[in-house]
Parts: sequence; structure tokens; C-alpha cells
Amino acid sequence: MRRRLVLTALAVIGLPLAGGGFIQQGKEPQDGARLFSQILQRVEESAVDSLSRAVIFERAARGLIKQLNDPYADLYSPEELASFQRNTLRNNYGGVGMQIENQEGAIMVARVFPNTPGEKGGVLAGDRILFVDSAAVTGLRIEQVSQKLLGTPGTEVEIKFQRAGVTEVIKSKFKRAVIRVPAVPYALVLDSGIGYIPLQSFNESAAQDVERSLIDLKARGATSYVLDIRGNGGGSLEQALEIGNLFFKPGQELAVVRHRGRTPEIYKASRNSVVDSIPVIVLVDGYSASASEIVAGSLQDHDRALVIGTTSFGKGLVQTLFPLDGGWAMKITTGKWYTPSGRSIQADHDRLGDERFVEYADDPQNPDTTKRKRPEFKSDGGRTILGGGGVTPDVVVTPDTLPTADRELARAYGPQQSQWYVALYGMSLQYKTSVRPDFQVQAAWREAFWNKVQAAKINVTRAQFDAGIGLVDRSLEQWTARLAFGDSTAFRRSIRYDRQLNTAIDYLRRGGTQRQLLAQAQASGSKGGK
Repeated sequence: MRRRLVLTALAVIGLPLAGGGFIQQGKEPQDGARLFSQILQRVEESAVDSLSRAVIFERAARGLIKQLNDPYADLYSPEELASFQRNTLRNNYGGVGMQIENQEGAIMVARVFPNTPGEKGGVLAGDRILFVDSAAVTGLRIEQVSQKLLGTPGTEVEIKFQRAGVTEVIKSKFKRAVIRVPAVPYALVLDSGIGYIPLQSFNESAAQDVERSLIDLKARGATSYVLDIRGNGGGSLEQALEIGNLFFKPGQELAVVRHRGRTPEIYKASRNSVVDSIPVIVLVDGYSASASEIVAGSLQDHDRALVIGTTSFGKGLVQTLFPLDGGWAMKITTGKWYTPSGRSIQADHDRLGDERFVEYADDPQNPDTTKRKRPEFKSDGGRTILGGGGVTPDVVVTPDTLPTADRELARAYGPQQSQWYVALYGMSLQYKTSVRPDFQVQAAWREAFWNKVQAAKINVTRAQFDAGIGLVDRSLEQWTARLAFGDSTAFRRSIRYDRQLNTAIDYLRRGGTQRQLLAQAQASGSKGGK
């Protein structure tokens, strides 16, 4: 296995770090080795509940990694490495092709990926998994069920499902195949010839998926693009650079990576752009990180895209995955990356208890970080852009906030959110087979949902429910559309609620060229908020 550069901001899998310690060296290296040897001997000989030597060494290694003061460092066993690659890098894996969720102990199919054994076998979102190879899965953790479903491509697995409206248990056999989770789940041409590309991850096919989408949308009449990387926490550095290649001319700088004691690595575009001078807007938010920020930062530096949304996460560090003997691997931070203008977008973060990170300095109610003193840089065209804490959009647009009544309803069911979700999911399953793509939420649906809320003993009053009917309708609409017609249809119906995307659409309708888009942003003083 070769070394792999990885850029992730949020821990996708929470891997527990076992105990163990790192003994700091004394004046001579051998002093530390002697100390560790003595401790090992005493533990083996005298500890009441001693451990095997292999376990002791593993825990010591994990302790050393933990003491590096590197929040992104980790040690992976072969099993943990496979999970990390599947969940973070989203490497190809052997399986059926289903995304599953645990709903109060019930294992439900949330999504079926296209062109997989699951789709070909007729699995539907909303099916409940009862058995995998005769083993009951109700009450098991998601990780346990996933391990039962995964396996060598070509091997068979038998699954028993329960489906709403079907009295008999559905029993199906699947031949596992290599599953590729698309980085771009769909690409759409919106009104006014606007091509929309939601880039959800930087897996090993991300650049290929984006390129295919750009070319396909252009053939379908797209005259401008929106690249949506909101919520995209990063992944492969190589894929981020390849995506940059799609927008620039050969020789234009994409990023610089600086390692300790090594010559900086300068990455430049090496191929012709596939979109020429077509206007581009990039959508970002506080969960857009690392690889996402490389793409957004380079496009902003070269005035190749207008960036809209809220300030990105701010992760300018590079991790390298080093293979070790026995299928183990170690991930540590090995460098920092900079945008073409010389910006570092690394922000100060603190670690929360669940392995997520939060930025120190920002007021969460005010995502406009331009109000802080940050270093200023210049784009190719002379625009002022900011470094030192994420990619600050050219047009700062916060998401729509819920009306007061909707917020009150959300607060009321918040402590019982899982029960609310199960009731909502059940309602959507009930209606998904009887609706048309242009359906509207009916009064009878609301009443039926209220009955489910009561049956689940969710602490919501009828007055709160009725006052927050906007949130109820929106939730029923989105889940029913998703289960009945898929993600792209649900997305089209949600556009009217998306303030950031609607701002992008408005800019593209008024500006026919990239220069006009940037001029609009500067004329409106957009960094002050919108």
C-alpha cells in the first residue's frame, strides 16, 4: 500500500483510543527505552490483571499517537483501516449497495445506490432488515449489521426484509459486488440554463464524477454552473487537485503543500479546462473543509468562481496515511497547504468530546468572519481576499432561519427527536406509493401525523403542533418526495427553501460572464452579509 495524502476535517468514524502511555525520553534515547522495558516487565510480572504483550504494545502505540498533540493523528488496525477507507475515502468495497440507519433498534434501509445488487434485487428505501444469513439484526449496532452485509465480491448473502404494506417477509439472495458510492449523486439543469452539481465527498472517483457532470450538463444546455460543496468535509488531496484541473488553464497554480524539512510541493493545472470561460459559483458553509477549501480557495484566488455562503471550516493541514506491517496504518499530520495567493486557511479549533471540532473565535450566530482581523491577500484581478481562518465567501449569505413558531416546535420535540423522526419516516412510507411528483401535503396527512406523535408520547402540545405547521409540512414533503422519487426530485422541491442557492441563481441570471458576477458582488459590498 502506498502512502496516501488525506484531507478530512471531521472524524467520520469515532475510533476509540485504548489506554497506554508515551514515556518521554530523558537525556539519552536509551533512557526512555530502558524505562519502557522496566514498566513492561513489571506489568507482565506483577499486575493483577495483566495483558498480553501484543495488547500492551498496541496500547502503548496508541498512547504515543494520542500524545502527539495532533488532533488528526490515529492508529488503525486492519479492520479500522478498512472502515476508515470505506467511510472517509469511500474506497470501493464489497457489499450490496444500501445505506442503512438504526431507528430505535430497527435497521432500516435509508437509501439504495444505483447499479448495485440491492437496486437490481428490488430493495426499497424504507425496507426493514430483519435477518442477515439467518442472524437476527434487530437491536444490533449499525457497525455490526454493516459487517454482516459486507464481504468479498462474488460471495452471497441472504437478507430478510419487512416492507410497509406487505404482509409476508421478503427473502432475497444477493451476490455481493464492488460498490462505488458516487461523489456526485445527481446533476441537474435548473431554470435559466444553470447546471447544478452537488459534490458530497472527495472519494477516489470525485474528479471523474465532477468532470462527467460538467460535460453532461453542458450538452444538456447548461450555460453556467453551481458547484455545491456545502457539508463536504474533505477527503483525497489528489482528487481536490484533479477537480481544480477541470477549471483552469495549464500552468495555473492550484495549491502549495509545505512539509517539514522538504522543498515545498507546488501543484499546477496540467490540462485544458473542460468548461472554458463558463461562469461558476461555488457554495460553501461551515462544514466545507480541507479538500473542499482547496477547490474553493483556488477558484477564488484566480477569480474563476464567485464563492457564496458562509465561511468554511478552516482546515489547512495535510495528513499522510503510512502503511505498517500486518495491515496496520498510521495517519499523522505531515504538512500545511496554501492557496495560490499564499493564503493559509487554517483556523484555530478545539476538540469536542465526540471527536468533532469547533472554531474558537467565531460567534456561531454570526458566520461573517470578516469582522475579525485577518491577513489580507489579493486575487489575480486585485480583489481583496482573506486568509487565516477558512474561505470567506465573496457573498456572505446565511441559511434561512425558521419562523419562531417552527423553532418552538423543534425545541419541544428536540429531547425526543428520534421518536419524532420514526413517526415522520413512517408517515412518508405510508404515502410514497400513492403520490405524484407534484403532490401537496394534505390536511389529512397532518392529522395522521399528529396521531402518530401522540401515540409515540412525544411531548408536543396540539397548540405547538398547529403553530409549527410550516415545519411539519416541509418535513412531510421532503421525506415523502425522497422515498417516493429519489434525492434529485426531493432536492428540486427544496430549492425554494434554500436561500444560499437562490442567491446564486439570482447572480447567474443577472451576470452573463464571470467578470460580471464578480463585479456584482463587489458593487453590492457583499461581505457585509445579505
